[in-house]
Amino acid sequence: MLGFAVALTGTGIAALSVAIARRRPTSDLLAAGAFALAMPVLAAALWPAVPGMESVDGAAGDRKIVVAAIQGSVPRLGLEFNAQRRAVLDNHVRETLALAEDVRAGTQPQPDLVIWPENASDIDPFRNADAAAAIEAASRAVDAPILVGAVLVNGDRTTTNSVIVWDGDNGPQDRHDKKIIQPFGEYLPYRDFFRHFSSYADQAGNFVPGNGDGVVTAAGIPVGVATCYEVAFDRALSQSVRAGAQLIAVPTNNATFGDTEMTYQQLAMSRVRAVEHGRVVVVAATSGVSAIVAPDGSVQESSSLFVPATLVAEVPLRASTTLATRLGPIPEIVLCVGATLALAVALVRRRRSAAPIN
Repeated sequence: MLGFAVALTGTGIAALSVAIARRRPTSDLLAAGAFALAMPVLAAALWPAVPGMESVDGAAGDRKIVVAAIQGSVPRLGLEFNAQRRAVLDNHVRETLALAEDVRAGTQPQPDLVIWPENASDIDPFRNADAAAAIEAASRAVDAPILVGAVLVNGDRTTTNSVIVWDGDNGPQDRHDKKIIQPFGEYLPYRDFFRHFSSYADQAGNFVPGNGDGVVTAAGIPVGVATCYEVAFDRALSQSVRAGAQLIAVPTNNATFGDTEMTYQQLAMSRVRAVEHGRVVVVAATSGVSAIVAPDGSVQESSSLFVPATLVAEVPLRASTTLATRLGPIPEIVLCVGATLALAVALVRRRRSAAPIN
């Protein structure tokens, strides 16, 4: 809906510009342009009055928890950081241990839940005892379960981009395997075909998608997980929130974005998701920008790029659902059908007006 409003506004401005440039604006063109410009403004004005779209910045009775997002940072920029997988894991363990020290010193509140980024452990902790021990030690030190972004190796040598709930006392618990994986990055479609043209085809990932509703339970809290690329897709978090998620986590690895604007674009997507579903969104990024986003889309805390950071905040859990969550893709379907019908009517009218009169 946000994208539609932006496109509609742009179309309205374009229509008015064309009409003015011609200096012979038709009434139909002016009306269409005015309508396109007025609708987003009207929608914004009426939005708070729509049932289910009331302010969601924390209602009376909401349970509150303390959540921490860990940004361990990476040894260097770009794709090469994957060659230093252990250093990335150690960075996140070190930052978590520092948080545990701050909790003991009384300078930080005791977290109920700690969230690590995507690829925080590219070393499979189910196959590497050292990695598992490091994660377990971090969880015990901070006395809270950790959502660990890890790359897991399957028996057929394919991999999953996973988020594991790791409890220091009980080990690995719940798990989310990324369902919407990135083509030409995490996997290569038509690999055999592209191999004829470039040897780089074999360097693409061999990830396979997971399944499920995207909800993991940590410390008794249902958390909806959208890993990196998944946050761009409506269906990922809609399914999680409908399945009972009361908090949203977006673990992401933005080190490959370098100094570009892509990390800020992804944060903007997370802010939209917070408003869409009326949930706090915790963005944990390997290298930034990590952030804690309130249900109204405002950024409560955020980090800088390429520095270690820890964000800690008390946040509300939400069990209610917004109108946007309940409707899902229905408005988009209605608009697409309406646009198709309008186009068909316009084509028929044009054909009739162009037909010769006998």
